[in-house]
Order: sequence, then C-alpha cells, then structure tokens
Amino acid sequence: MSCLTDRNIDSFKNFVDRLLKSPDQVRLDCFRLSHMICSWNDWNNGDHDFDISGWICAALCRGVKEIDLQLSYLEDVLPAVLFTCGSLVTLKLDAVGHNFKFPFDVCIGNLKTSHFRDSFFGDSVLRFISNCHALEDLAFFECDFYNTSEINIQTPSLKRFILDFNLGEFVDLKYMVVINAPNLVYFQYTDAVAQGYTLSTMKSLEKAHITLCGIDTIDSQTIATHLIQGMCNVRSLRLTINGVLLGEIGREIWLVEFLHRMPNLKTLTLNFPVVAGTQWKALEVPSCLSFHLKEIEISCFNTHMIEMVSYFLDNAMILEKLIINMDALTMTQKKKARNQLLQLVKSSKKCLKLVVLL
Repeated sequence: MSCLTDRNIDSFKNFVDRLLKSPDQVRLDCFRLSHMICSWNDWNNGDHDFDISGWICAALCRGVKEIDLQLSYLEDVLPAVLFTCGSLVTLKLDAVGHNFKFPFDVCIGNLKTSHFRDSFFGDSVLRFISNCHALEDLAFFECDFYNTSEINIQTPSLKRFILDFNLGEFVDLKYMVVINAPNLVYFQYTDAVAQGYTLSTMKSLEKAHITLCGIDTIDSQTIATHLIQGMCNVRSLRLTINGVLLGEIGREIWLVEFLHRMPNLKTLTLNFPVVAGTQWKALEVPSCLSFHLKEIEISCFNTHMIEMVSYFLDNAMILEKLIINMDALTMTQKKKARNQLLQLVKSSKKCLKLVVLL
C-alpha cells in the first residue's frame, strides 16, 4: 500500500485536531491510531508535526474507554495521565522495538484488557500490572523482557493470559516465571524453557496452549514439567514442542509424565516430535487417558507415530474423536498411514470418529 501524500496527511491531521480539540465535549468510546501504511518519518518529519500526545489527552478528557495504538515509535508520545485514567477499560499498545518504561504512580482502576506487541519491557511493566486490580485479559505478543530476574504476575482477577515470546530470537533465558492467577480460564505460553516456574493452582482453567523449545537436557525437562503443576485442572490442552527433546530418548516418558499431572483433561492436541524406537507399550497409563479424554488431535503426524496412536487407542477408554493431520507426508506415505490407522481403529473395537486431514 502506498503512503499518503503530504496534502492527505495534513488533511487527516487537521480533521483529528478539530474533532478532538473542539469545545464540544462529546464522549468518546474508542481511540484507535495506526500509521502502519507509512514510516514514522513520513508522519513526523517536522513538516506535519502530529500532536499524538495531545490527541491521547483529548481522548482521555472525553472519557475514552478503549485506546489502541499501533505506532512504530512511542517515545515521549504517551502522556503520564494515560496511566491514571479512571475511564479506560482497554489499552492496546503495538510499538515495534519500543522500550516501555511505565511511571511509578500508575493506577488504572477500571482497566480490564491490556495487550502489548513487539516491544521490550523491564520491571516497571510488572508494577503497572500489579496496580491494575480489575485486569482480566493480559497479553504480551512477541515481546521480550530485559534486565529482570523474574517475570512475576500477581493478578488474581486475571481470566485470560497470553505470554507469547519470539522463539526466532531464542537465547538462554535467565529469568524465573511466577504466575499467581488462580482464576485463569485461558492460558497461552510460548517461550524457551525459563530458569524455573512457580504457578499457583489455576482451579478454573479450561484451555491452555503451550509451546516450548530448548528442552534438550534433563534439567530443562524437569523445569518444563514444573510449568504444568499449576495447570493440573485444565480440560483442553494444545502442546507444541519445537526442536530437539531430550536428545533422542525419553520423549514418550516425558509426555506421559506430563499427562499424569492433568487428571481432568478432556481434549488434547499434540505437535510433538517422535522418532523410531520409542517404547509406548511399557508405559503407565495416566488417569486422564483412562477416564476423561474424549478427543485427541495429532497435528503433525509422521510415520513414527503409529505406536503412539496405538497406545492412545488401547488406553483411552471413552475416546470419541481422533484427528490426524498428515500434511507433512508424501502421497504414498499418506495412503499407507491411513490404512494402518483404519486397522488400528477397527482392532480397538471403539465407537469413535476418525478424521484424517490430508
């Protein structure tokens, strides 16, 4: 998409100035601003002189409930009054590469939703979160924390929490992750394995999406297992393991131990590396597999997973639906695997629906 002309940019600026700074104080529900179609230099090169901070203040004076900013540069743009606004319910900030530093006296008493994207954070964001006592929906998308030894989220009001880091910039993580959010209903976590995890029991957790990489040692395996101790009540889990898992051994043991800690699980989706030679038949059977699991999806099936599928079919006593995604296979492999799966289902004598995605 091409950038706006100077004339159009000036027209837009003047329109917003008149709208927000007019004496007619009409209430404003939402203020959303994005300059993704142009670079920051095009918008703020001195010729146009956008007063974004003034626009935000004007929106706050009009009792705005939602602010959504998608700006590649936010330095000196966010006014301090933004972080003490009593009317604000939703705050979304998307600033590529921006280093956010929140003021000390933050208190957005009615804030329920806060989303951040493509930004860097220190300890000040944790202080900001702890002062938002009504917060229910918190998300960090492709963000990074720096100069902190602990990501500590102490927000009992939270119902939805996303901590989604950029795995493309994987480094050896030096921080602990501590989460006290006992009323979470949805939890999404994407990261390399941290130094450690402490999670309060999430007694209301319905759904979790967990994506991990860097599980290549016994210590990291143990730490990753600690991550799920607070998720023992989850009913629907999507588990993705990227890269090497414990070298070439122990994959099935680790997965089954993982499932042992989730006795109430009803839906399981796996994107999980499996190699030839894994021993499934000798493993103990988790109680969730015997008594609760009704749907299993294997999202990246390969030819080494037949034994894993057989293990699930033999032990999932109330299984109703099995979904197998064969996108990664050749046509010849798909045909052979499909016949094997049909034979396994027939042998299991279970009345279930088999869905094969080719």
